[in-house]
Amino acid sequence: MKIRFEEKSELKQKPDMSNLGFGKVFTDYMVIVDYNPEQGWHDPRIVPYGPLALNPGAMIFHYGQSTFEGLKAYYIDENTIHLFRPEKNFERMNNSNRRLCIPEIDPKEFTEYIIEALKIEKDWIPKEEGKSLYIRPMIIATDENLGVHASKTYQFVCMFCPVASYYQSGIEPVKIYVEHDFKRAVKGGTGFAKTAANYAQSLKSQEEAEEAGYAQVLWLDAIERKYIEEVGSMNIKNYIINGGKIGPVAQDIYDTITKTQYGKMEDKYNWITKINI
Repeated sequence: MKIRFEEKSELKQKPDMSNLGFGKVFTDYMVIVDYNPEQGWHDPRIVPYGPLALNPGAMIFHYGQSTFEGLKAYYIDENTIHLFRPEKNFERMNNSNRRLCIPEIDPKEFTEYIIEALKIEKDWIPKEEGKSLYIRPMIIATDENLGVHASKTYQFVCMFCPVASYYQSGIEPVKIYVEHDFKRAVKGGTGFAKTAANYAQSLKSQEEAEEAGYAQVLWLDAIERKYIEEVGSMNIKNYIINGGKIGPVAQDIYDTITKTQYGKMEDKYNWITKINI
């Protein structure tokens, strides 16, 4: 499906790429695709970044029916933009969609929409080492209805942010807070889905961790409270704790795109999507 482009009359001034934070500066454009039962996913468009028109009764505000993803675009040389397995992010989004009763998307088609937007937004992609353009696709329920059931209409929105490292200290070791009381996920729940409510309920632990001088929260399993589930924004493979090797429990938490590539080196040449500009 061809994506249409609504061009802005005046573009934003680019930020100082040497002084970027994370997720605070947004580019000129965003991608939007609508869904209804009659047309399915339709009207893909690249439009100026700005507020969404949603009614206060939209179901996203009341029942949190939403999913999202996160990936990055970066330059390898002056003329080539790279993405790391973007179709895998959209496949994972579909895993979340199924759990949240949200219609699935076509990973190949939606990857193409992102690529078309990146060709337009190429000047927003930092070229400094350790920096990239963060890509945040999301789907939200848009029915104006307070009944507790799945929405019939949805909107896919994808925004773009030039970013540095997630941590202010950069790529350095960080202190981790082990959460013993609150739980991130449980079997049969939504822990494997990237959905807003999972992150809202984690904020209390993150606040306590930061107040105590830690950068991230290490979540333990909900039953035994001794097996590792996840560390906040990080990929995990194994940990060394007090000299003992402890493997993570992965059943309740979604897999990261990077982590799932471990042990698949034979497929390494298909990992990168190249965008020539």
